[in-house]
Amino acid sequence: MLFLVLCAALPIIAGCGQNMRDQAKLEPFEADTFFPGEQSARPLVDGVVARGQLRDDELLYRGTIGGELADTFPFTVTTAVLQRGQLRFNIYCSPCHGALGDGEGMIVQRGFSHPPSFHDDRLRQAPAGHFFDVISNGFGGMYSYASRVAPEDRWAIIAYIRALQLSQHAPLDDVPPDQRGQLK
Repeated sequence: MLFLVLCAALPIIAGCGQNMRDQAKLEPFEADTFFPGEQSARPLVDGVVARGQLRDDELLYRGTIGGELADTFPFTVTTAVLQRGQLRFNIYCSPCHGALGDGEGMIVQRGFSHPPSFHDDRLRQAPAGHFFDVISNGFGGMYSYASRVAPEDRWAIIAYIRALQLSQHAPLDDVPPDQRGQLK
């Protein structure tokens, strides 16, 4: 009986060849005479944009309006945006800039140079687009975070930076009268 089962299975097993693994196909950058230039990899047609990669909102994706650094946000800043910004700030920014944005992060304690404080007049007066540009492209000792932080999250971080700046430079008139006694 076992012999008959093996005999019946033999043609099935013999039919399983390597033809799927060894099929005729071109490897990337392999020479091929079918196309002009004898290249198997074809260049993209001018103007082609990958699905989901159309970045036509200048403010959202470049931080500019008419080529100038913008001082406005591409969406309404809400509590949820600020909370998201705080989370992203704590992950990506606070190791260098510190939890308060004062430039006293962990890297300074490890002997690296001080990054700028977000509370300096120069950065308090900088347009929001400046921060977007620096996060996207890097500046000085800071490298680009464009591949790590989505544009929407960059804007959320900037909103949180603005909240940090306001928290350190808010006038006393902004504090409700019933809470002024709690200030040191």
